[in-house]
Amino acid sequence: MTDKQLKVTLVRSLHGQLQNIAASARGLGLKRIHQSVMVRDTRENRGMINAAVHLLRIEKGA
Repeated sequence: MTDKQLKVTLVRSLHGQLQNIAASARGLGLKRIHQSVMVRDTRENRGMINAAVHLLRIEKGA
């Protein structure tokens, strides 16, 4: 396990996206545009981020 964090922000709407892309964004805890969450930098979270990367802004966290 790693203690690194990523700040993930939803910058585009989930409306009209494929089901698996919307589910990946929701799995990260994102529901609304401009909502940000801090997630652990794990393989699983990176996979969800990569699925919806065109909807997200990713920054290094604390």
